[in-house]
Amino acid sequence: MKTIIHTILFAVVLVLFVSCDTVEPIEGTVNNEYREKYRPQIHFSAKRNWINDPNGLVYFDGEYHLFYQHNPLGAEWGNMSWGHAISTDLMHWKQLNVALMPDHLGDIFSGCAVIDKNNTAGFGKDAMVAIYTSAGKVQSQSIAYSTDKGRTFTKYSANPVLANPGIADFRDPKVFWHNESNQWIMSLATNQTITFYGSSNLKSWTRLSEFGNGIGSHGGVWECPDLFPLSTENGKKWVLLVSNSGAPNGGTGTQYFIGKFDGTYFTAEDAPYPLWLDYGKDNYAGVTWDNIPENDGRRLHIGWMNNWQYANNIPVFNIAPKGARGSMTLVRELKLEMHPEGYFLLKNKVVSEIESIANDWKTIVDEAFTSKTVALNLNNKKAYQLQLIGKTSDSETLSLKLSNSKNEFCSITIDARKLIFKRSDSGIVNFANAFSDHSESPVFGITNPVKLDIYVDQSSVEIFVNDGAASLTNLVFPSSLYDVLTVESNNSHVNTKFRTFNSIWE
Repeated sequence: MKTIIHTILFAVVLVLFVSCDTVEPIEGTVNNEYREKYRPQIHFSAKRNWINDPNGLVYFDGEYHLFYQHNPLGAEWGNMSWGHAISTDLMHWKQLNVALMPDHLGDIFSGCAVIDKNNTAGFGKDAMVAIYTSAGKVQSQSIAYSTDKGRTFTKYSANPVLANPGIADFRDPKVFWHNESNQWIMSLATNQTITFYGSSNLKSWTRLSEFGNGIGSHGGVWECPDLFPLSTENGKKWVLLVSNSGAPNGGTGTQYFIGKFDGTYFTAEDAPYPLWLDYGKDNYAGVTWDNIPENDGRRLHIGWMNNWQYANNIPVFNIAPKGARGSMTLVRELKLEMHPEGYFLLKNKVVSEIESIANDWKTIVDEAFTSKTVALNLNNKKAYQLQLIGKTSDSETLSLKLSNSKNEFCSITIDARKLIFKRSDSGIVNFANAFSDHSESPVFGITNPVKLDIYVDQSSVEIFVNDGAASLTNLVFPSSLYDVLTVESNNSHVNTKFRTFNSIWE
């Protein structure tokens, strides 16, 4: 009887949810909803309501598609669907209507999208195929296809294509075409491991292997895997991303493994795992774009800028009676660099397309000193970049403080061993005990001079050391943008410049 009641209630909720009067169309003209307090001005955020994991990242016919976990009905997690936005430059985003909504198999959890160039699935040449987790009583994998550049999707009538084998956490498929083995490869999160599957047609899947036992961080369930190759001076290496709890600064983060993949097995090379893509509190569930043209060749990544320790409680970007909660990181390019001790680091640097919204650089400090305070002339812009080049060592420290007229501030300190970010006095912090925690990152033996690139938006600070050899991404919620910089050094020469950014919503 309980099962029958549950089924009836789910059906009623589903009918209400998918009615046209319930889910309001998103596509339309940009307006003042994009200019509220805390609304990111150079980062993607939804026009309204909740977002989390990026999904379905794929490039096709001149457009970068960003699908994302989305609640079309509120600013908290729930009613999981796929929101949708497109861009031609990775900076300016046009938001489209909700792409996938819950059905009789459950909510639409995380997944991916591919371009089926050879019509292996039979939906048509160059069909865009979404592979996602159907999250009902159990989690299983389903597909949907689009033949109009992702504007509308048709769910496959024989879903699910990969049934649950009895695993509680069985989700977040990430699929790519593997030329060497002539098949589609799926990386799937299976509790605290990643299981790989193969398919010739995206509909029938065969289990290949499993990775993860006894290696890396197991502080929580593994999620959002992504397997891809990167070129190095030593030939091609394979990178496996995994997101989970147990991050080094608390809550959730993304770890990575470097190794080889032969079409069946992923084998990790020796390294001091766990290694983390970003040591800040707020970079999670990130994955990379599929189908980037060969003449570009970059591996492009974006993450959800939040942490499950407090995700449902961060301030909303509020336009009454609707609000928006959550945003994405800046898009980053991933590269491998050899660590002095002989293993590879995964670097992440903001993509060059940032230049399209940047204004001219202005030098504000270029001398030796012990302490210097400078007002930043922002000309009413709501986001900017600082770049500092200085010297650090075991005994030399470079420290920065970003503050505003309300005496709200965050601080950044770096020496030869670690980078530290503190936000206990950064603005609103009392919505969750874990939010005010500081975060720190190793700097992996980086040689001098050290370069810091700091991207400041209305509710975030992203820090990159030496083009992304180390990074810290953190949310902040000050009452106004930080517009005063204080730098302290050991009477050594520091070059500091900054530039403002135009809003991506303009």
